[in-house]
Amino acid sequence: MKHLISFILLVFTLSGFSQSDSLVNVLRFDEYLGYVKKFHPIVKQANLVIDESQAKLLKSRGAFDPKIDVDYDNKRLKGTEYWEQLNGTFKVPTWFGVELKASFEENTGDFLNPENFIPEGGLYSAGVSVPVLRGLLINDRMASLKQAKLFREQAKADRDIYVNNILFEASKVYFKWLKAYNELKLFENFLTNAELRYRGVVRGVELGENAQIDATEARIALNSRKLSLEQSRVQLLKASLELSTFLWLDNNIPVELQPNVIPDIDTEPIVDATFNIDQLQSQELAIDAHPKMQSLDFKRQSLNVEKRLKANMLLPRVDLEYNFLTETPDIGRSFNTQDYKGGLKISTPLFLRKERGDLKLAKIKLSDTEFEIDATRVQLQNKINGLKQELDSYVTQNEITVQMVGDYQQMLIAEERKFQLGESSLFLVNSRESKLIEGQLKAIEIQNKFFNTKAKLFNSLAVNPEL
Repeated sequence: MKHLISFILLVFTLSGFSQSDSLVNVLRFDEYLGYVKKFHPIVKQANLVIDESQAKLLKSRGAFDPKIDVDYDNKRLKGTEYWEQLNGTFKVPTWFGVELKASFEENTGDFLNPENFIPEGGLYSAGVSVPVLRGLLINDRMASLKQAKLFREQAKADRDIYVNNILFEASKVYFKWLKAYNELKLFENFLTNAELRYRGVVRGVELGENAQIDATEARIALNSRKLSLEQSRVQLLKASLELSTFLWLDNNIPVELQPNVIPDIDTEPIVDATFNIDQLQSQELAIDAHPKMQSLDFKRQSLNVEKRLKANMLLPRVDLEYNFLTETPDIGRSFNTQDYKGGLKISTPLFLRKERGDLKLAKIKLSDTEFEIDATRVQLQNKINGLKQELDSYVTQNEITVQMVGDYQQMLIAEERKFQLGESSLFLVNSRESKLIEGQLKAIEIQNKFFNTKAKLFNSLAVNPEL
């Protein structure tokens, strides 16, 4: 990574010099992906998912924070104090629906409601509020906290998927850039051959050894190579600009790829090491450990919590409250069972249509997620198996293509010798050379497809490598 930063800074330094003075820098595949993973805005955006889940978890934990309530009410008219009421309460929610309470109450005035008469020094109380049925084993705050914890774990799995996707897209662009560069070098080499052949034929025409039509034939081949080279330059330029969209500096500054930066043409070992292809192909399918499956499983667990909550809402609401009363809280024995304030509250809808509807919707969401899990498991398994077989096929195709290119090369060499001996024509030489070009272009295309298939296998397993 340090090498990559150094050469980018070097590129900026040398950009003011002519092309002939510039240095050639090789951008390795693993360095490129490491740079993308560290600085690309979408990768940083994916990390915001983790921050969001942490914020939601913090918010849900706030439902268990102790609370202080102070209620003060006063009325005075024409010199008469009707009432002055002060009620302070300290509440501590617990994991279950039980709530601990402590309060102080002081009421004075000429027109107090009789139920508010209390001792002159005020009245202290300490007690507990318990939901006997609904809300005891599960309630909104318990469900929210459980779901927030599950969402945090789900966010980690989703983050791995997001990062893997951006690395996959960046890999395809690098392979496209490599393909365009290989095609450019191919046409440069064949243009050199065409120029040498054209000069030789023209010289032969001048000496009377070749016919004028041979010079025309050689010029057609030369211009064809020039045209192909120019088209390949355009493709390389487009691929370079596309690659630049994945290169960023630390402060969200995009980097423009300079012409003196080239891909690593011997990149297959680096691709295999970066993607860990050998292990991906050999290991048994651990579908349940796939980040997508883990994300769906956390979603299912969250929906299970929601279903339990909705089922609990079918129970009647029975709230029981009991508070000890005392005028002297500093004396422990002043709390006794004879002085208390308590209550019982019971409520329940008659038809429970809303609650039954919510429970049914929760069950439908859970069933939908379970169907999605089953379908995703089969889809991933078939996709991964198909890509492994495709990789095996490309190994065979590559071997065949290498042999074909070698044979085309031998045929061209033989045809050139025959042409030098006057036993062949320039048309046949150009035809042999065109076949060789087609074969080498096919080899470059198969290499590109081979690399893309490796990237697809890497993407299908949603691997998040350490770069």
